[in-house]
Amino acid sequence: MTDTLSVARVPTHSASRYLQQLAKHWSHKMVVTFSEEEGVITFRNESRLEMRAGDETLDLLLRVPAHEDAARMREVVSSHLDRFAFREAPLTFDWQEREG
Repeated sequence: MTDTLSVARVPTHSASRYLQQLAKHWSHKMVVTFSEEEGVITFRNESRLEMRAGDETLDLLLRVPAHEDAARMREVVSSHLDRFAFREAPLTFDWQEREG
């Protein structure tokens, strides 16, 4: 079995702020690297979230190992970002899944 890749382009004018908030939030529990434009979060279950902030979108690439629940990981990411985006939540996550 291969990893599951999920990608989403989330429309928002606050992509950089949400990227940084999410990275800081998880930095005490996970392996995290980030800047204003890009971030990578490696979860304990070996899932990996890559983020890229644009002017009008936050692009997400979530890689989930075959032995983990990809739908649950997408929900974890979405719900945390919605929490930071409370002024404009719920954000639109158009998750597209493919085998990785």
